[in-house]
Amino acid sequence: MGVTVLTTGGTIASRPSSRGDVRVAVPGTALAVPAAVRVREVMLAHSFNLTVADVLRLARRILAEADASGVDGVVITHGTDTMEETAYLLDLVLPPGRTVVFTGAQRHASAPDADGPRNIADSVRVAAASETRGLGAVITMAGQVHAARYATKAHTLAPEAFASPGHGPVALVRDDGIEAITRPARPDGFRLAELGALEARVDIVPVHLGADGVQIAACRAAGARGLVVQALGTGNPTPGVLAEIRTCLDQDIPVLVTSRCAEGPAVPVYGAGGGADLAEAGAVFAGPLGAPKARLLLMAALAAEADTERALARLRPHLSA
Repeated sequence: MGVTVLTTGGTIASRPSSRGDVRVAVPGTALAVPAAVRVREVMLAHSFNLTVADVLRLARRILAEADASGVDGVVITHGTDTMEETAYLLDLVLPPGRTVVFTGAQRHASAPDADGPRNIADSVRVAAASETRGLGAVITMAGQVHAARYATKAHTLAPEAFASPGHGPVALVRDDGIEAITRPARPDGFRLAELGALEARVDIVPVHLGADGVQIAACRAAGARGLVVQALGTGNPTPGVLAEIRTCLDQDIPVLVTSRCAEGPAVPVYGAGGGADLAEAGAVFAGPLGAPKARLLLMAALAAEADTERALARLRPHLSA
């Protein structure tokens, strides 16, 4: 079983401090990792403190490890707050035929019912299993395996932290083996070298009752090269948001439209100032993709292609799968 565990910190590597708050404190080599599995510590941080540069550095380590001789799979221990974003970015650059498993914990390492050791053991099994070969990047926690493109953190505290709204898990970890359920769609992604420093500024703006669009204007003034709108319902703006999005599109700032709903796709259904008017103005609807992942996808496309239309062409296959 050629599996490598790369550690980055998070709750799985945390303990309470003398003040009572929980802090990262457990080095990777001290985690409960199955015997004969290689462990490499990449960083020791809470995932809410990670930067895009940190995630790109981690992605380079993961790809190098996945290409190493004798490695069947790679497991990443990671904080749950931004795990879905790191996993999705990795999935965008991971070649076909590979499996990389992200895992973490909801209970710190000193808790009497800590869930980290079981999650690591399950993830090592998933990384090595023939049933999961080629799934791409996945998240394994509480016995469920979720594809990176579908997974989202659905509960702040429960051990069953992740869900895949509208899809469900792609596999389950059983006592007697791995039960494969389905295989996620994985459109052609990007080469990591194309992304550079992933420095294109793309902001997320939520839409709410009476939103006047001032946040969009501020993002544009701050130099945003792209925008993701977390719109109402099927993808509807308010009048103020619609006006500001039109200004963005007139200035060649691409706009992806997502929904703030937990399930269902963003689609241009309503006129009279609704999503259909956004689509007519040139906004691109992100289908089932949530706002944090839509942001990373647009950042990747803008890094890979200098021309806006070519960038949008690169990302469109990812919006329907």
